[in-house]
Amino acid sequence: MYRKILYELQDGIARVTLNRPDKRNALDGEMVAELKAAFSVSAADDACRVVLLTGAGTDFCSGADLANLERTAQNSVLDNMAEARSTADLFLMMRNHPRPVIAAVHGRALAGGCGIATACDIILASESAEFGYPEVNIGFVPAMVMAILRRSVSEKAAFELVVTGETVSAGRAHELGLVHRLFGDEQFAAEVES
Repeated sequence: MYRKILYELQDGIARVTLNRPDKRNALDGEMVAELKAAFSVSAADDACRVVLLTGAGTDFCSGADLANLERTAQNSVLDNMAEARSTADLFLMMRNHPRPVIAAVHGRALAGGCGIATACDIILASESAEFGYPEVNIGFVPAMVMAILRRSVSEKAAFELVVTGETVSAGRAHELGLVHRLFGDEQFAAEVES
């Protein structure tokens, strides 16, 4: 059913895993569609009590797939609007999900990947994780995620994150209020399970 994510419901936990480790779990249209399907299925399943979102491999999610991003230059305005709308719909599904949605972030959560983590209700992070909205460095404004980022951190912190494009450590993200719980790398998997 899924090619770019893994989905499993066990003991009340819907586990959604971004599963493109060779691409640092980069987002493309197919992955976004699969995520929307997984969130829809988990929302309708009474056996689901919580959703856990994580990434396979060394990173949570590096953001948009660069090959997909390059195609936006050739796409029509309407095509680009439809793709942006699809991503916005994913964020709305996550925010309106009837169960808590928890991100377990290890490695990098950048750009759209950081946006997906930010859309979750709770972010658990390994101490070596990194967060950032580097879109400004390639001429984009992360406008879509600004609304959900602003509910997690102060207005000034949100502004700094999106206009500087800097990547921050999990410790700094915790200080800002973006990350809720921070765990040592060795204990991270066990703490997430707990």
